Order: sequence, then structure tokens, then C-alpha cells
Amino acid sequence: MFDRLFRDALSIGLATGVYAVSFGVLSVAAGFSVAQTCVMSLVAFTGASQFMFVSVIGAGGSAAAALPPAILLAARNGIYALSLGSVLRRAGWRRALDAHLVIDESTAMALAQEEPAERRRGFLLTALAIFACWNLGTLAGALAGGVLGAPETYGLHAIFPAVFLALLVPQVRSREVLAAALAGAGIALLLVPAAPAGVPVMASALAALPLLVKRRAKVLA
Repeated sequence: MFDRLFRDALSIGLATGVYAVSFGVLSVAAGFSVAQTCVMSLVAFTGASQFMFVSVIGAGGSAAAALPPAILLAARNGIYALSLGSVLRRAGWRRALDAHLVIDESTAMALAQEEPAERRRGFLLTALAIFACWNLGTLAGALAGGVLGAPETYGLHAIFPAVFLALLVPQVRSREVLAAALAGAGIALLLVPAAPAGVPVMASALAALPLLVKRRAKVLA
């Protein structure tokens, strides 16, 4: 029962739980209550988007400015789901429940297995371990947030950009993607001093348009 797959899933879940503590602290520091922070983790369950949302709110942005970049980040889970057709094979509400568990880690663990049954098991073990640890870590961080005070004191505010870079770097596999990433970073840096919080993130996505147009042209050729 406690084989390699189980141990790997549990390790990823525990590591994610530690990461979730920082989210809880940052969310409370941004003005969200403990209950609001916990509901966000239960319902959204996608760390990068949650960090993005509370970071924009914490920087003084509105919900209208925070939602688009958060949704943009969450959209990648829809792309992941397209590659998990053989894994998400249940119907009805069970399929909706599976879809809620499609995140970076559960997708990677599923696709790393060779046998269909192991793919399904890797997906579920990883997703459930992360779901439990993510929400427990969020609760612990939110409760601690009111005691710790400003997250800058402990350097916790640097966790979101660090994690975002960790997610981004493995996706940079060609010069074209690297150019798009650098162009996006340049756009964001130019806009940060003048634009409202959240706008630089959305504007930086425009850097990916030439790459998307080029790839679509190749598909249609």
C-alpha cells in the first residue's frame, strides 16, 4: 500500500503544505479574514492564482484588477485536463470533482506513469495529498498571520515570485518561449511604476501573442 507512488505523493503534499502556510500568512496580511482565506483555498485550489489574487489586493489593487491575471493563470489547468482524458474518465459530478483536482503536480504525477491504472492512482494520490495539506497549511498560516504581523519581516512576501519562477522555468524549452518570457518581463517592469496593480501582469501576456500566432500558422499550414 505504501509503495513508491504513495510516498512520492505524500512528499509532494507535505511540501505543498509548507508552501500553503505562507499563502495563509500573506492572505491575512492582505486584508482577508481567516474564513475567507480558507474558503479561497477550498474553492479555488490553485496556488499560483491564489497568490496572484491576494498579492494584487495586498498591493492596493481592486478585485477587478486581481481576477483577470488569477484566471489567466488558472486557465493552464484547463489545458492540463485535455491531456488527462484517460485519467478523468468518470462521469457526472465525479468528473467535476476530478476536474477540481487538476493542478500542476497531479498532472505531472499522472503523466509520469506508464500504465493507465497507475496514472489514475498517481493523479488521485497526489491530488488528495495536496488538497489535504494545502488546506491545513492555509488554515495554519491564516491563524498565524494575525500573530506574526507583516510578512516582510520574515521574507515571506518573496515566496510568491520565487514559486512562480519555479513554475515558469521548466516551461522555457525553446528560444521562442524564452524570448516571449523576457518580453513579458520587460513589459511588466515598464508598467509597474505607473500602472495599477494587476495591469502589468495582464499586459505582459501580450508578449506571448506573436508566439501563439506563429504556432497557429504552423498548425494550419
